[in-house]
Amino acid sequence: MSSHVRHNRAFWDADADSYQAAHGEQLARSPLAWGAYRVPESELQVLGDVDGLRVLELGCGAAQWSVALAERGARVVGLDVSHAQLLHARRSAATLPLVHASGEQLPFADSSFDVVFCDHGALSFCDPDVSVSECARLLRPGGLLAFCCTHPMLYLTWDDARDQQTRKLHIDYSQLGQMALDEGTIDWVLPPGAWIKVLRANGFEVEDLVELCAGEDASTTYLDFAPPKWARRWPAEWIWKARRR
Repeated sequence: MSSHVRHNRAFWDADADSYQAAHGEQLARSPLAWGAYRVPESELQVLGDVDGLRVLELGCGAAQWSVALAERGARVVGLDVSHAQLLHARRSAATLPLVHASGEQLPFADSSFDVVFCDHGALSFCDPDVSVSECARLLRPGGLLAFCCTHPMLYLTWDDARDQQTRKLHIDYSQLGQMALDEGTIDWVLPPGAWIKVLRANGFEVEDLVELCAGEDASTTYLDFAPPKWARRWPAEWIWKARRR
């Protein structure tokens, strides 16, 4: 297991209870929605009709998404690197298949899923060269990979000295990539060209890229992630949608 996987596993195991206490109610209230400001799947249609499809949530946390998709007829498996997060998932999903594993070492057979997706899940915290390759291995031809993660704009405009989001650029574009957050997770934040390169190298065609801004009346429990005033003006998150060739 790589050092960043060990680091992120330890972080999420320690933070799971606090995370679910802060955000679990909002996530359960609007499970079929994307990002910190919960933009509805019914509006974006990223996954579409999942009835009868074999679906893997790659970094499921307490499995709010997985539970809701199972209710829509999907055959869902929830996977997370954190055992503590999966304990929360088991409390709300008594029969849902749950797997404790890293997004860089997926314990499934080749071509075993129709859809692999995550909403700020494993594709934010794993090396994309490894995790995207694993997703490609698991997906059947024509299968869908969809993931929501932090937009580079959020990192480029963060003022570390003042500990706040700003309207100015504070780091060079070349500094994007593996980002180690103080007392937090180790994340991968790629510019668009890098995402396209890794997706195409693993046999994917990009179908859509949705940049998410907060609506005028939108609220969030993730105020430390993207303040509403900032998130209404610039995208804090984006969703990549790619099809396995």
